[in-house]
Amino acid sequence: MIHELKQLSFETFFDAAVDALLLIDDSSQIVQVNPMAQAIFGYSKDELEGKNIEFLIVPRYRKQYHHYRELFLNTPLKHPISAGNGFAVQDRNRKEILLDTGFSPIKLKQKLYVLITFSVASRRIEAEEALRASEERLRLAKQAAGLGIFDYDFKHNIVYWDEQMSMLWGKRASKTVSYDEFIARIHPEDRVSRQSAINRAMDPNSSGEFEVEYRVVNSVNGITRWIAARGRVYFENNQPYRLIGVTRDITDQKNLQKRLQVQRNETENIFKQQVASLTASAIAHELNQPLAAISAYSEVALHELHNKVPNSNDLKRALDGCVSQAQRAGRSLHELMAFLQKGKLITERSNLNELINDALSIVNFDNYGEFDPVLNLQPDLPDVQCNRNQVQKVLVNLFRNAIEAMHAIESPTLTITTAMHITMDTRMALVTVQDNGSGFDTLIAERIFEPFFTTKPTGIGMGLPISRALIEINGGQLWVNCNTQAGTKFHFTLPFTL
Repeated sequence: MIHELKQLSFETFFDAAVDALLLIDDSSQIVQVNPMAQAIFGYSKDELEGKNIEFLIVPRYRKQYHHYRELFLNTPLKHPISAGNGFAVQDRNRKEILLDTGFSPIKLKQKLYVLITFSVASRRIEAEEALRASEERLRLAKQAAGLGIFDYDFKHNIVYWDEQMSMLWGKRASKTVSYDEFIARIHPEDRVSRQSAINRAMDPNSSGEFEVEYRVVNSVNGITRWIAARGRVYFENNQPYRLIGVTRDITDQKNLQKRLQVQRNETENIFKQQVASLTASAIAHELNQPLAAISAYSEVALHELHNKVPNSNDLKRALDGCVSQAQRAGRSLHELMAFLQKGKLITERSNLNELINDALSIVNFDNYGEFDPVLNLQPDLPDVQCNRNQVQKVLVNLFRNAIEAMHAIESPTLTITTAMHITMDTRMALVTVQDNGSGFDTLIAERIFEPFFTTKPTGIGMGLPISRALIEINGGQLWVNCNTQAGTKFHFTLPFTL
């Protein structure tokens, strides 16, 4: 192979070059020209070889060429193609072409030759203009979206970032920052969840996708901003070596969500109070007349009993009236409850783990509170048969209650577990929702599902009773376990699809 390469001539390489090449002697006479140069200048090989190169150079550039030629002949060194070595040449049709040039000296038998390499400068200029335009578009897009770019080098523990990110962190003139300094400005309550997201992305078995939201406290002005970060971890030999991504300032969005959530909560509480009030009014209306009649009949019976010789017929009529009115009250109450719960229960085959993730998304979107979710979801759990909307309402209510119970905890953690619940008679799905709040005592636990019983300053005590009723309608059970070292556990079951 090497022997064959040695047989190749200089002319073979010269003609195969993709750049335009001219070989001139020390008197500027063209000795050889390759096909690419012929195409640029529009002359044939015979028309160019033997001519002085000056006839190709635009007259106003010839003095500059003489200057470069003298410098080169005095010190014949390589000069690579660059924007600084440029000439305006003219082709066969006298059209001017701006070329970047490079010079390479070749000595042969004590005679100096110069190999001139040409590159059309307009292509470089167009590429530079395209690059500048692309960079400007990127800058405007970043500015409009509030995006920052970062590159976390795991090996050297350094974060490379752009101006947008450094300003948020309070490091205006810094292009790099140590990872320890980077972490120091992240809100302490958000460090665990952010690190968990990085750990998941660094797992070689994962997709490498990184996505998390956290707060940053500016080191200069102390202002706290919300950041949404997205990126990807890159691996080498199955080992993570860098994380590249973008950040977006979502503070305004978070504040808006918080205001909207406060408004939704107030509206929801008003609605619940109105429903409770109307329900109580309806029950009172249906029971008022029977109770009044029972009271009247009871007075008649008592009056007869006080007589020395009670009239048995009057006493019997009074007691019969009490029984009749009591039965009427019972029927009215059952009819009212049937009216309030009217409509056939529609159930469907549902993936319980998906229902849990959907409910978590609702709570996160509503910005109900900060917490670190820990999911212990059994992956091969069979589908359950339930009304998706009703079970989702129960999950959201349990999650919200747990978050409220952890409002004073430094690292609030919500643990959600799914498993198989097997007894002698049944085989059902079991969901456990556990917080790490302060919990409550057994006395409260005994009353927690009572209507209108609440431990919240603004609550009306209907969330858990309704939740229990919904689970029971769907064929399951809901109960609480407060005998834990920290926090409270709520459990509920649902039947599997047959």
